[in-house]
Amino acid sequence: MEHHHTNNLHHHEHAVPLTNANKAFILGILLNLLFVIIEVVAGLFIHSLSLLSDAGHNLADVGALALSLLAFRLLKVKSNERYTYGYRKTSIIVALMNAMVLLVSIGAIVYEAIQRFINPVPMQGSTIAIVAGIGIIVNAFTALMFLRDKDKDINIKSAYLHMMSDALVSLGLVIGGVVIFFTQWFWMDSVLSILIAVVILISTWKLLRQSLRLTLDGVPKDIHFDDIKATAIKIEGVKALHHIHIWAISTTENALTAHLVLKQGTTLEQEKKIKYELKHMLEHKNIHHITLETERENELCESEDC
Repeated sequence: MEHHHTNNLHHHEHAVPLTNANKAFILGILLNLLFVIIEVVAGLFIHSLSLLSDAGHNLADVGALALSLLAFRLLKVKSNERYTYGYRKTSIIVALMNAMVLLVSIGAIVYEAIQRFINPVPMQGSTIAIVAGIGIIVNAFTALMFLRDKDKDINIKSAYLHMMSDALVSLGLVIGGVVIFFTQWFWMDSVLSILIAVVILISTWKLLRQSLRLTLDGVPKDIHFDDIKATAIKIEGVKALHHIHIWAISTTENALTAHLVLKQGTTLEQEKKIKYELKHMLEHKNIHHITLETERENELCESEDC
C-alpha cells in the first residue's frame, strides 16, 4: 500500500488563494460590521423592520466571515498523531454552521415581518433608501474581493454569494424606500423583509446541501466514480479500480483510497509507473491525497466492496 501527497507545486497553488482570502475576509468583516451598526441605528430611529432584518442578516454574515477566517487559519495547523489531517475539516464544519445560522435568521425575519404586516408602523422611506444605498456599495465591494477565488473553495464561494445577495437585497430596499417615501405604503417594509428572507433561503440552500454532503464524507461535487474508474482503466496494465472511497478533508483538498487491480504478469517496476501515472492524473481531477492498494487480477479480494 502506498500513500501519496501532492507535489510542492500543488501545495503552493492551494496556499495562494488562502492568503488572498485572509485579507478579503478581514476587510469584509470590518466593512460589514460598520454597516451593521449604521443599519441598526437607522432602523431603530425610524422603526424600520426591513433595515433591522437586513442588519440581522448582515450580522450573521459577519459571523460567517469570522468563522471562515478562523477555518482558514486552522488549515495551516500542522497534522499530529491525534489529528492526522490537522484541523482541515473545520473549514467544512464552518460552512455547514454558516448555512444553519442563516436558515434560523430566515425564520425570525419572516415571523416579525408577518407581525408588522398586520400592524404597519410609519417610517421614513428616504432614510431606508439612503442606508440601503450604502449597503450596495459595501456588499458589492466585499463580493468583488472574493470574485477571484470563489470557485476554489466553498467557504469563499459562500462569502461571495452572501455578499452579492446582500447587494441585491440592498438594491431592493432602495427601491422599497423610494416607494414608501412617495406612497406612504408602510406595509411595504414587511413585504421587503419577506423578500429578503426568500433571497437568503435561495442563496443558502445550495450551500447547506453541499456542506452537509462534505460533512458526511460524501463524494465532493464534480468528482464522479465512473470518471475515476475510466481514468484508471485507460492506463496500460490496469484491469480495474474498486473499493473506492472519495471524501473531502477540507474545502480545498480531497482524498481517495482504492484497490488497484493490475493485469497478471505486471512487474514491480511497471506497478510503480502505473501508480505514478494514475496519481498524477487524479491530481488534475482535484484529488490530492491518494492511497492505493494493489492486487493482481487473479487474486481474491477480501473486501466486501470488491
